[in-house]
Amino acid sequence: MIVAGRRKSIAFFISLGAALILVTLLLYIGWVLLNWKNGILIFLSVLMVMLIISGVVLNTIFLVREIRRNAQHDAFINAVTHELKTPVASIRLYLETLQTRAVDEGKRREFYRIMLSDSDRLLATIEQVLRTGRVGHSGRALNRAPLDLDQLIGACVERVRKVHEVAADAIEFHAGPPATVLGDAEEVSAAVSNLIDNAVKYSGPEAKVRIETENLEGKFAVVRVHDSGPGIPKPELKQIFKRFYRVAGPQTTRVKGTGLGLYIVRSVAKRHGGRAWAESEGPGKGSTFVLQLPLAKENPRAAEPARTESHA
Repeated sequence: MIVAGRRKSIAFFISLGAALILVTLLLYIGWVLLNWKNGILIFLSVLMVMLIISGVVLNTIFLVREIRRNAQHDAFINAVTHELKTPVASIRLYLETLQTRAVDEGKRREFYRIMLSDSDRLLATIEQVLRTGRVGHSGRALNRAPLDLDQLIGACVERVRKVHEVAADAIEFHAGPPATVLGDAEEVSAAVSNLIDNAVKYSGPEAKVRIETENLEGKFAVVRVHDSGPGIPKPELKQIFKRFYRVAGPQTTRVKGTGLGLYIVRSVAKRHGGRAWAESEGPGKGSTFVLQLPLAKENPRAAEPARTESHA
């Protein structure tokens, strides 16, 4: 109902803008036909008409953007509310069970495990929201240090495996040439973790994620994360990195999230002098997300021969 209402609002403002422009043009053409000899007045009228049309167009664009932005904010609030409320409700339920009933040691340990998992989920959501504010603030200084990219990715892979409890062969890491990047360990880890986490979530129960690294012209380290998910329509490839933006569709809406992960990835890449982008052949054909970061200037390992490892 809410989505339909917003679509009607967008259609209304577009129709209103088009109608005003049409009426203005008809009045102008009629006036010119009746007063074709007044050259100066015609010139001024043309200028005035162009200003009016420009104002109407800009006003319509602004209104449509505001409606869409409000829709994204509402979706974000709903998503964050769900991501915060669900683990809290789960933890509360298990605590009440432990408080009111006699539970054997095996069940007690299982309850503790579930509550710790829910606590991790809750903390991850809070950290995601807080990190969005940090990476979006360009004035915040980076705590730069040399980072071994292979070790960092390996740690992120293990973290995602633990969180999603996927099989050992669900995530494969094929390391390219050794690379050292100069960056903020917390931010780079967050960016890589978000890419792997998204790939696992959108690939479904039978997740197959492949991570590859390469050295680009001796200047950049490139991380590619391939997934077997629903794919992304080409018009959406740039939009998905916007804050709060989520691709619409039955296969994507089932995946819970805040719409902040890819925004964080792009912001981290930009703050480190790199880039982030997505590639996909279209719906049903999976996606590839690419994170490009500058190599450290002093990178003695970059000259070593390439190697390929598979961490399954």
